[in-house]
Amino acid sequence: MSTDPSSSPEIAPEVSNLPVVDAIHSNSAEVLVAVASDRSLNEDLALTLLKRTDLPGGALERLSQNASVMKSRKIKLALVEHPKTPRHVSLPMLRHLFTLDLMRVALTPVVPADVKAVADETLCNRIETIPSGERLTLAHRASGRVAAELLSDPESRVIHAALQNSRLTEANVVKAVMASDASAVLVEAVCHHAKWSLRREVRIGLLRTQHTPLARALEFARSLPAALLKEILHSSRLPMNIKEHLLKSLNS
Repeated sequence: MSTDPSSSPEIAPEVSNLPVVDAIHSNSAEVLVAVASDRSLNEDLALTLLKRTDLPGGALERLSQNASVMKSRKIKLALVEHPKTPRHVSLPMLRHLFTLDLMRVALTPVVPADVKAVADETLCNRIETIPSGERLTLAHRASGRVAAELLSDPESRVIHAALQNSRLTEANVVKAVMASDASAVLVEAVCHHAKWSLRREVRIGLLRTQHTPLARALEFARSLPAALLKEILHSSRLPMNIKEHLLKSLNS
């Protein structure tokens, strides 16, 4: 292994003479830190090293500083995903990951919760610059937080995909339809969704927003107690003619 003092810590002579291919399997923390810094380390060996769950934080930090391997997309991803990577290494590195790699980080069980949260936040902050095809993929497969963000997407196909995301929650949907800038496309999609349109809290949210069609508003209103409906309509943004129609329907 290289003993360049700028790329590796001070190590015992016997460590410096250990071949890299053998050093990555060592049980010595000293050796692992040294091999992580070695300039002769290539992508395949670094990935093999990163498969070890017992790597010390020092080795992971040294690997993040090893320019010979850190140009690799796979290495960056594996380093962020490693459960023992120090936060001061993994969190800044998230900004340099590709969109779908960020999604993978956010969904990987062994990744610490705070790292996953930052990955989601980074994705949400990028939404407006992400190409349509990748937004569609995110809508289908990303976390509930990202799917919720995509409920305000300008493309209807992305909105419909996000509504099908298994990680999306009822609270996400209610918040989206009640937002002051909720689109007519979103409200219409939720009104006719086989799952969400049956949920009581979602129906209440739809009766408070401005884009719910009269026919659906009538159906939702009939499923609620009269006293609750009056309370909802008092602060609803539905057009006045629809609110009046719903109130008249209580006495019919």
